[in-house]
Amino acid sequence: MNETFESIKKGLNEAIEFSQGKAVKAKINKINPQIDVKDIRKNIGITQRDFALSLGISLATLRHWERGDRIPQGPGLVLLHLVKKDPKTIFKLLGATA
Repeated sequence: MNETFESIKKGLNEAIEFSQGKAVKAKINKINPQIDVKDIRKNIGITQRDFALSLGISLATLRHWERGDRIPQGPGLVLLHLVKKDPKTIFKLLGATA
């Protein structure tokens, strides 16, 4: 348990240093928040309903994203970038069809 605590402590200290603008050794991944959800879905060639069901999101959420009323964030944004890059593989992994 001491090893686990030290690892968590180190990570928290790195996060604090990063938030203060200091250089840290931690790997930082940035995801582009700009994504055209409607374009992704149309390129795959499925309906809004099927796309929402496949990704496990509500149809209303998908419609908001496509209209630009809301912007996908967090895991949803990551998933959309993955679907954009390789839809067949992602849908296969999700157990859905594209």
